[in-house]
Amino acid sequence: MSGRSIASIDRTVDLGRGLVLPNPVGLASGTAGYGFELAQLIDINRVGALYTKGTTRLPRSGNAPPRVAETPGGMLNSIGLQNPGIEWVREHYAPRFAAWVVPVIVNIAGENADDYVHCVRRLEGVEGVGGVELNISCPNIAHGMDFGRDASAAARLVSAVRAATAGSVMVKLSPNVTDIAAIARAVENAGADSISAVNTFVGMKIHRASRRPVLPQGSGGLSGPAIHPLALAAVADVRAAVRIPVVGVGGITDADSALDFLIAGADAVQVGTANFVESATALHVLDGLMAQAWRRS
Repeated sequence: MSGRSIASIDRTVDLGRGLVLPNPVGLASGTAGYGFELAQLIDINRVGALYTKGTTRLPRSGNAPPRVAETPGGMLNSIGLQNPGIEWVREHYAPRFAAWVVPVIVNIAGENADDYVHCVRRLEGVEGVGGVELNISCPNIAHGMDFGRDASAAARLVSAVRAATAGSVMVKLSPNVTDIAAIARAVENAGADSISAVNTFVGMKIHRASRRPVLPQGSGGLSGPAIHPLALAAVADVRAAVRIPVVGVGGITDADSALDFLIAGADAVQVGTANFVESATALHVLDGLMAQAWRRS
């Protein structure tokens, strides 16, 4: 073991076009809101990035409740992208982001390419916004996965966004596809700076007494430890297909499950559902990864 301290280890991750994460452990979109509530519970400036909840051109009230359902080893959600809209985020949230050290990456969703381009343009050059994550893989709204299921459609969308911004563009991929590597190659060739993989898997839970799905929408997005092996396989496929940075997400609960993603080829990770169990999970993951890196140095 060397005489180096943990603090001396280079933890940075370069996601392109000036977006450099101070460490590889971020908070996954949809599990930390816009960070303000979680910042009351943890030192949010210690995490590597905050990926905001999905933000759309206009405000959305989301789906009717119930919106979540616990499952063995995870949970289903069908939030429906409830959010205040891009203008509110730009005018009211971005100034608060600017006061933080943690890079804030705004997750963007839309029904068509114009929606994505509009949102990205509204965030261009806004202080406090480090980059965007294009959500082309939401299973909880109509047409939410249209772009993410077709390589050509995904490429056209990313090309349009690339032309609208000089900032860093990450694309969040869906696992609910036949060939995730093909989608990954398409978005890389279209100008994506990085990829996050994966979003939730489509799942369902039945209320046996009523003989109907628990979620009013029928199905929802499955996340949590149950999807960890599936997400790892997807990340490995994406890593083999592209050269741009890959951010792994899916079922991380501790440093070991995060390390699995790094071994599979991810450059960074996002902690999601585990935040609902323990708000400081991302910090525990970070500390554990750094301790392991120090022991190996």
